Amino acid sequence: MTGQQDDFSHLDRAGRATANVARNPRLTVNVVVGASIALAWLLLAAMAIRSAETQISAPGDALLRNLPQLPLPAVLERFFALCLSPAPLDASIGPHTLALILMWFLMAIAAMLPSAAPMIRIYCEIADTARIKGESVVHPLVLVAGYLCVWLAASMLFAALTLAVHAFAASGGIFDPVLGVAGGLALLVAGLYQFSGLKEACLTKCRNPFSILFSNWSAETVRVFRLGAAQGIWCLGCCWALMLVMFAVGVMNVFWMALIGVFTLIEKQTTGSLPTRLAGAILLVWAAALLVVSL
Repeated sequence: MTGQQDDFSHLDRAGRATANVARNPRLTVNVVVGASIALAWLLLAAMAIRSAETQISAPGDALLRNLPQLPLPAVLERFFALCLSPAPLDASIGPHTLALILMWFLMAIAAMLPSAAPMIRIYCEIADTARIKGESVVHPLVLVAGYLCVWLAASMLFAALTLAVHAFAASGGIFDPVLGVAGGLALLVAGLYQFSGLKEACLTKCRNPFSILFSNWSAETVRVFRLGAAQGIWCLGCCWALMLVMFAVGVMNVFWMALIGVFTLIEKQTTGSLPTRLAGAILLVWAAALLVVSL
């Protein structure tokens, strides 16, 4: 992709519009990223409504249960059923695992991709400058793909942890995602991590994408993909512990997903450690209360 301006006047209106979109990487990435986030939230909200139909355990479930039921394709109904039911140790474990991976990946897109918007915007600005100079640039979607591949790998780990929780619950032990020991331990880990040096180091990288992108600028597709993956690793280092909170409040709690997404965006955009330390203190107090009740 270069800064050369081609003449599309010979095309019809639809052709000119398509050509202009293809020539404008900033518009393309905004449309794709925005549509991906909206679709992820739409699917998760529909899944949360299905979950609220069978139980009322999370804040807002009663409200979701009263919403009108929309007809969904059979493939989505099957996907929701796999995500919301415990995993049996039989032949269906494969489809169940794939469904859980996709569910966690949708959660990552919905809650984490918005916080990557500043990084994508800065890349587009640098790319625009390079294109004006006539230099070749790699499309921003390659950077986004690298970023999302890291969260896809993380989704596999979260799915494996979900299966382990399901196996424990199915084994006869008493397990409650809100009041149980596992929920308290998840909050404890998340709270302690907010005060760790690794969290601070990853957060510093996430807050300063310009210096990283500018110093590692490349016109090679593979290197830009790796650059996106590197940013994804820093983001994962910031937020993996916060994602554990979902095990304490209910994996399909869309209200907490939204809260985590908003907090992540604020945390990356502000300077200082006050939001991080405050969230850590709240999580530790919450964890202590749950553990005292559960033990």
